[in-house]
Amino acid sequence: MSEAVSFPVCTDRLRLRRHIPGDCTWLHSVYSRPDVARYLLDEPWTIEDAERHAAERAEKTDLDGDSGALALIIERDDEPIGDVTLWFTDRKRRVAEIGWVLDPGFGGHGYAAEAVRAVLDLAFDHYRAHRVAAQMDGRNAGSAKLAASVGMRQEAHLRQDWWSKGEWTDTLIYAILATDR
Repeated sequence: MSEAVSFPVCTDRLRLRRHIPGDCTWLHSVYSRPDVARYLLDEPWTIEDAERHAAERAEKTDLDGDSGALALIIERDDEPIGDVTLWFTDRKRRVAEIGWVLDPGFGGHGYAAEAVRAVLDLAFDHYRAHRVAAQMDGRNAGSAKLAASVGMRQEAHLRQDWWSKGEWTDTLIYAILATDR
């Protein structure tokens, strides 16, 4: 078993820390926005949704722990600006998936890419992942651009494979292998 990761993880401009139940106010402020929820699986969150998700994410503290997941808040100048989650889809074979959300008010500065790179570094360098994939709504050009910018390759474009919010949507799948780095 590997040595525990020391949190927070810091990059040049950001701090990535574990979730705490008190994050529900910030989570609600972002995930309740229709422009954020548009490409996510859920409808815009209520405060009750945010409380439930904050509690669930607070339990996702270690990819090799019981949850098989790591959920982190992205902070800039000690203020939350986004979150990123990494979870095993096949723990035995070290295959994981990653997802992210950034407050749109902080877009365009490379913060999401910086945070995702840091989490991918954890996935490969600490947790010995073989592969990390990201699945996203095919209309989400921003997430597709981010995935490509951190070295993920588009592996699939599934046409109208997901019924979401009253319509068929496409799914894009990006991935990166440990050997790609």
